[in-house]
Amino acid sequence: MATLSDIGVSAAINIFTAVAFFLAFAILRIQPVNDRVYFPKWYVKGLRSSPITTGVGKVINIDFRSYVRFLNWMPAALQMPEPELIDHAGLDSAIYLRIYLIGLKIFVPVAFLAFTIMVPVNWTNNTLERSNLTYSDIDKLSISNIPFGSNRFSTHLVMAYVFTFWTCYVLKREYEIVASMRVNFLASERRRPDQFTVLVRNVPPDPDESVTQLVEHFFLVNHPDHYLTHQVVYNANKLSEIVNEKKKMQNWLDFYKLKYSRNKSRKPTLQTGFLGLWGKRVDAINFYTSKLEKISKEISLEREKIMNDPKAIMPAAFVSFRTRWGAAVCAQTQQSRNPTVWLTEVAPEPRDVYWDNLAIPYVSLAIRRLVVAVAFFFITFFFMIPIAFVQSLANIEGIEKAVPFLKPIIEVKFIKSFIQGFLPGIALKIFLIFLPTILMLMSKIEGITSVSALERRSATKYYIFLFINVFLGSIITGTAFQQLDNFIHQSANDIPITIGVSIPMKATFFITYIMVDGWAGVAGEILRLKPLIIYHLKNFFLVKTEKDRSEAMDPGTIGFNTGEPQIQLYFLLGLVYAVVAPILLPFIMVFFGLAYVVYRHQIINVYNQEYESAGAFWPDVHRRIITALVVSQLLLMGLLSTKEAAQSTPLLITLPVLTIWFHRFCKGRYEPAFVRHPLQEAMMKDTLEHAREPNFNLKGFLQSAYIHPVFRGGDDSDSDEAVEEVEQEPELVATKRQSRRYTPLGSKRSGSSSPTLPTTQEH
Repeated sequence: MATLSDIGVSAAINIFTAVAFFLAFAILRIQPVNDRVYFPKWYVKGLRSSPITTGVGKVINIDFRSYVRFLNWMPAALQMPEPELIDHAGLDSAIYLRIYLIGLKIFVPVAFLAFTIMVPVNWTNNTLERSNLTYSDIDKLSISNIPFGSNRFSTHLVMAYVFTFWTCYVLKREYEIVASMRVNFLASERRRPDQFTVLVRNVPPDPDESVTQLVEHFFLVNHPDHYLTHQVVYNANKLSEIVNEKKKMQNWLDFYKLKYSRNKSRKPTLQTGFLGLWGKRVDAINFYTSKLEKISKEISLEREKIMNDPKAIMPAAFVSFRTRWGAAVCAQTQQSRNPTVWLTEVAPEPRDVYWDNLAIPYVSLAIRRLVVAVAFFFITFFFMIPIAFVQSLANIEGIEKAVPFLKPIIEVKFIKSFIQGFLPGIALKIFLIFLPTILMLMSKIEGITSVSALERRSATKYYIFLFINVFLGSIITGTAFQQLDNFIHQSANDIPITIGVSIPMKATFFITYIMVDGWAGVAGEILRLKPLIIYHLKNFFLVKTEKDRSEAMDPGTIGFNTGEPQIQLYFLLGLVYAVVAPILLPFIMVFFGLAYVVYRHQIINVYNQEYESAGAFWPDVHRRIITALVVSQLLLMGLLSTKEAAQSTPLLITLPVLTIWFHRFCKGRYEPAFVRHPLQEAMMKDTLEHAREPNFNLKGFLQSAYIHPVFRGGDDSDSDEAVEEVEQEPELVATKRQSRRYTPLGSKRSGSSSPTLPTTQEH
C-alpha cells in the first residue's frame, strides 16, 4: 500500500516534471526559430508572418530582458475577455474552457467543507489501527477510519446532500449560461451556408430519374415556396488521390524554380531512380513540368468520368432553401411516408462535413453500429488484463514473488517509493495512448457525417472505457491485489466488508494518476514537444518553399474526443471521493486550475479549430457530470451498507432520484436549444436580414458552398473549371414519372424559377 512518503515522492517527481516543462516552454517560446510552433494560430489567421519579439537574431533570442519576463504568458492567457475570445477562437473553444471553470466552481467549496468538517471526523478515530488491514496515514483521513455503526456517518450523509445540491446548482447555472451563449451566438453570427442548408441522405433509387433530378423534383413538389438549390455528393476519392499527388509535384517544381532563381548559372538536375539515388540525370524543372502536365490530364479524365458516370453520384445531397425558416422546418420534419428514405438533418458547416460517410445506406448504418458496439464491448472488457497488470505494479510483494532476484533492488527506499507512487500512473497513461485513435476509427465506421459529431461519438466511447477500466477496473483489481491475504484467510461473510473498506483506500492510486496525467500531462501539453520536434525535422529535411513551412506547422485542435472524457474522469473521481476520501480534492483542484490557464493559452495562440458547432457538445458534458454524481451516490450507499450504517440507506436513496429528476428537468428546459433550431429565431433572423439586404444574391452564395473539396482545392489549377462544371445546369431529360405534372414548373437542377418563386427574389 502506498504510504505518505510514496505519495510525497510521486508529488515531488511530478511537480519537478511540471516545473521543468513550464521552464522549458517559457524559454523555447521566445526563440524566433520556434515561433511557428508556439504561436501557429496567428500565422494561420494571417495576423503574423514573422516573429514579433524585439531585439532578436534569426534563430536565438538575444534580448535578455525577455528571459526575465518568462512567466508573463500566464497573466496574458487570462487577460482576453470571453467575448473577444469567442470572436478570436469560436464559441466551441470558449465553452470548452468553461468545463474547467465548472470543476473549480464545484470542487473549491466542496474541498473547503470536506477539510473543515469531514477530515477531522475521520481522523479522530482508531478503527484502522485496530484492524488487520493494510493501510497508510492517508487512509486515516478517509471514511474507512470510522467505526462500524457509528453515529458519525450522519456527517457524511449530510455532506452528501450538500455536495449534491451544490453540484446541481452549479450545473443548472452553467447550462443556462451556455444555452444563452449559444442562442446569442447563432443570432448574431454572420450568414453561413449551413443555416440555409439541409443534408438529405438515403435518396431512394428511381429508374426514370437521376439522383440530381430526383432531389430537385422532390423538393420542388414538397417545399415549393422555400427550395432554392441543391448540390449532389460525388464519390471523388480516386480524384482526391490524384489531386494530392499533383500538389506534391507542384511543390517540388516550386522548390526547383526557387533554387534556379537564386543561382541562374546552374540549372537544377535530379536522378530519376529510387529516391533520386540513381538513374538517368535530367533537368529537374522540365521533369516536374512534364509530370504535372501528365497528372493534369489524368485529373481531367477522372473528372470527366465522374461527371458522366451516374454511379459516381451518391444517394445524398445538400439542399439549400431561401430562408433559415424553410431549412429548419425541413430538417425537423419527416419527409416521406417511408421513414427510412429522404432522411433530413441540419447540414454541418462545409468544413465540418465528413464526406466519406455520406453515401452509407440506412440499413447499413444499423448493421455497422451493431458491429462497432460488439467490438467496443470486447475491447473495453479485454482491456481489464493490462489494467490488472498496472495495478500489480503497486503491489511490491507481488513483484518480489514474480522476480525474487530483484528484491534487494526493489527494497531500496527510493526505488520502492517510485514503484508504488509513480509507476502505476505512468504505465496506465502509456496503455491509453493508442486508444483514442482506435475509438475514432470505430466512430467513422458507424457512418457519422460530420467531424464534430465524430468527435462527440468517440468521446462517449472513451468516457465509457475510462469509467469501466480506469475507475471501476482500478478499484476492483487493486482491491483484490492489496487485500489478497485477507480474502484468502477470512470467511465469505467478511469479504464485502473488506471491499467496502478498501474502495476509499484506492484514493492513493488515483492521486498518483491525477499527478501524472493531470499535472505533468498538462505541463507537457503546453511544451508541445512532439510538434516541436516534428516541425524542426520537417523544416530541416522536407521544407522546400514558404508554403512547405506553413504546412509544417501543426496547430492541432482541442481534441474534444480525448480531452473532454479525461476531464470527466476527474469529475468522477472528485465527486466519488469527496465524501469517501477528501484528501483527493486538492490534487483535482490543482489540475483544474492549471489546465484552465494552459488550455486558455493554447486556444488563444495555438489551436486552430477545424469546425464550429456552437457548443453542441454541452449536453454530453452535463450528462456525464450527472452520471458521475449518481455513481458517487450509489457507491456511498453501498459503502455505508458494509459499515453497518444501514439506517442511512433510505435517506440516501432519495439522492439519485432527485439527481435524475434534476437531469430530466435540465434536459427538457435547455437541451432543445442544442438539438433544434427554433422557428421563431429563424424567422426573426430572416426578416431582419431581408430588410437589411433585400437584393442579396443568396443563390450565388449557396450554390457552390457544398461542392466536394477535391473540386475546389486552391492548389489545383483546374479547380475553378471543376467548380464551373459541377455548377452547370444540364437540361432535364424527359421523365416517365406521373407526379411530374404536379411540379410548379420544369426547372433546372439548381432551382430555377417557378410561378411561386419570382426570378428577382433570392431570399
